[in-house]
Parts: sequence; C-alpha cells; structure tokens
Amino acid sequence: MTKVDRRIVKTQESMKKAVIELMTEKNFDEITIQDIADRANINRGTIYLHYQDKFDLLDKLIEAHIHELGEMGEWACKLDWSNALVPFFEYFEKNYLFFSTMLASKGAPSFRTRLLDFIMEGFKGEIDKASGRNIDLSEDVMLQYAGTAYVGVIEWWIRDGMPYPPQVMAKQVGALLERSL
Repeated sequence: MTKVDRRIVKTQESMKKAVIELMTEKNFDEITIQDIADRANINRGTIYLHYQDKFDLLDKLIEAHIHELGEMGEWACKLDWSNALVPFFEYFEKNYLFFSTMLASKGAPSFRTRLLDFIMEGFKGEIDKASGRNIDLSEDVMLQYAGTAYVGVIEWWIRDGMPYPPQVMAKQVGALLERSL
C-alpha cells in the first residue's frame, strides 16, 4: 500500500474547504479557479495538478462524502433503525458546512439528487416483505416516499440549525422509517 504524502492531502483538503466556503458566499457558477486558489492560499496551477476544473473538484468532494456515508451504511444495516441512524446524523452534524451549503446551493442541485439516489439504494434491502404489511405497496413508491422523507428531514434539520441532537433525530426518524418500510 502506497503512502500518501500528507502535503498532498493537506492541499486537497484546503481546496475542498475553499470551494465550500466560497459557495456559502456566491453561486458556484460565479466561482473561479482563481477564487479557489486565493482562498486555499495556493497557486492556481496547483488546482490543475489535482483536478481537471472546479466541477471535477466539486464532484470529487461530493463523491468523498457519499463514499463515507456508504461505508457507514455497510455496517449500519445490521442495527435497528434508531441505532443505525445515529452515526449518520452525527456525520451530518460534523460536516454541517458541507451539507448546509450543498443542500441550500442553487449551484449544486445535483447533490440532492445524488444523496437521494444513494439513500434509496440503501433502503432497497430494508423493505419488510416478510410480515406481509407491505404486500400491496410498490417497492418503487415505498423507496421514493422513504428516501424523499429522509432527505427532507435532513434538509430541515440542517436548515433550522440542528434543533435536536443527532441521537434524538436518529430515534425519531428511525421510528418513522421503521413504520414506513
């Protein structure tokens, strides 16, 4: 396994942080590579050593968060809903600036769709088919309903300044998802 140079990681993190901070100030379309370089305190050319353009940087940033959520989902599936959701809400809280910016940004509307697709994919294996309570319901409708509700609650929670701690959110959303799926 090759060891990644910490300077490279630090540079990439500063670029990612810079683009998110800038997105809180202006629309993504208005942000230039020079803006990102200035905010990250690096040369413009350094960005091109790591990313094709600002869209590639944003895409890689989004992918990193979706990947992290995916890794959490692998082991969370073994837990009941409430306990499984605690680490997710803690992750949203820890990465508040990213999620608040991405869910509110007009410049990154694809993020919500990507998050929803990821969540619905994770819910696919969670539909209760054994008890018979969902026998008359379409799996597609159930996934849309549960996924859209979950993303909507995350948006509301973040937009309203996280009025409840992650544990409370996980318990309540977990109970609702258990009733739905």
